[in-house]
Amino acid sequence: MRNPFKYIDFKHFLAFFLIISLTTSCGVYRKTDSRKVPVNVNDRAEKNIQEGRGFRVFDKARQKGGSGVFEFASSNPLWRASIDLLDFAPFSNVDYSGGIIITDWFSDDTSESESLKITVKFLSNEIRADGLKIIIHKKECSSSGKCKISKVDSTLANEIKVAILKEATILKANDPSLPKDFKMPEKLK
Repeated sequence: MRNPFKYIDFKHFLAFFLIISLTTSCGVYRKTDSRKVPVNVNDRAEKNIQEGRGFRVFDKARQKGGSGVFEFASSNPLWRASIDLLDFAPFSNVDYSGGIIITDWFSDDTSESESLKITVKFLSNEIRADGLKIIIHKKECSSSGKCKISKVDSTLANEIKVAILKEATILKANDPSLPKDFKMPEKLK
């Protein structure tokens, strides 16, 4: 019977063993201080938000200590009003849980080189002026195919916001689940 270790030199074996042991033990281990990390999930989330590591959208259930409130988009008058008023444009992103509606680029028949994109961000479920943020972008394309995109600062965003708020108020007033004594404000009629 042949000896399998006959061709292995002790110096080569030692060099091979040292290389293997050095390359496998080069990992970095970083110990975290468990006293600085809050145990409670809500406290940990608050700490992450304060440090800029995350954000919350529509977080009423967590503040009350509930497990989550799931509403359908059709029950939110602000959401329904936004969809109704922006139905002239194709949508590229509609996310109720994320609180955002983004239209695709659209243009009227008179201008083929210019197009607009409207973004509606929902900051609250309540019908209030600071519950919506409307952003409008304009894309201008030259005949060579190069396009320039810029944010539009005009009164159009405010007009869209007011129209959405008026429509949402009307939808809420016509909602059969509301109390009978609910009256719509005079200036919105």
